[in-house]
Formats: sequence, structure tokens, C-alpha cells
Amino acid sequence: MKITDLSKYDNSWFNTGAGGVKRTLWFFINALFFISPLNPFSGIKVRLLRLFGAKIGKGVVIKPSVNIKYPWNLEIGNYSWIGEKVWIDNLDLVSIGENCCLSQGALLLIGNHDYKKETFDLIVEPIYIEDGVWVGAKSIVTGGVTCANHSVLAVNSVASSNLEPFGIYRGNPAIKVKTRRLD
Repeated sequence: MKITDLSKYDNSWFNTGAGGVKRTLWFFINALFFISPLNPFSGIKVRLLRLFGAKIGKGVVIKPSVNIKYPWNLEIGNYSWIGEKVWIDNLDLVSIGENCCLSQGALLLIGNHDYKKETFDLIVEPIYIEDGVWVGAKSIVTGGVTCANHSVLAVNSVASSNLEPFGIYRGNPAIKVKTRRLD
């Protein structure tokens, strides 16, 4: 089957939340100060994120080689930690609570496509990472997911549905394997 009517592929409804100049400027700032491993200074990154509209709490640590799509769609609470090579692909809101840890290589992935439609329409839904959550190294959280308070997503796992408070999840798709107990 050949599709020739390109008007079917209209995602003009999608709004990035910023104009072309702001997006272009952010592209270069992101490449130079965030994605580049040559800037280890978290304070500079926090100031730049705030300058571009992110809501960032105090004591936030952002390690080298982090990729953030749109800072104006980002909220990070106090004392949270974003590890090396984390990718926040936030076409919609990504809200990260207080005292959270996104370990190395974690991916917060908002954008998806509707495979049931011939035109693969874009789907975007926010991600909510509540207080005290730990997203393990190389794990993925998809759009529309809430990682509830103090939940844990183990290394290399995929959260495509909500995580319960204090639940420890592992696998693809992630399933609850135990309950987290705090001392």
C-alpha cells in the first residue's frame, strides 16, 4: 500500500512551548554545556536551565553528558540528582520531585507514536517522578507514567505503567518484585 497524501501526517497541533529562536538557542546551549562531558559544573547548568524556564529546586546536581530536550517543560525538586548520560526527552512536562536519583543512562521518554493509525500520530503525555524515587541506570520511564513516592525502578528496566509508592520494580515491562522499606 502506497500513501501519497502527505496531509495525513499533520502534527501541527503539537506545540513545543517555545519559538524557533529559543529552541535553536537551547539546542546549542544543550550541546555545549549539558551533552558535552567537558562541563562538570552543576551550578552553571542549573542557572542555564532556570534561564530557559525550568523550575529547579536547591541542591540539585546535574552530572556531565545529560541531554534535556526542552527545559521549559522541566521541574526538579530540591536535592535531586541527575546522573551521567541521562536523557530527558520532554516533549511534555517532566516533573521530578525532591530527593530523587536518576542514575546513569536513564531515559525519560515522552514522545511515542500511535501504531494503530496509518499516520503514526504523535502521542505525548507527562511523566511524574514523585519524591524519593530512584530510577536505576539505563532504565526507561515512558510518557503517561507516574513513579509514586519512594518507588525504585531497577537497572535496565522499563516503566510503561505507573509504579506504586515504595514498590521496587524490575524487568521489561517492569513488575513489582518487593516493597521498599526505609530505616
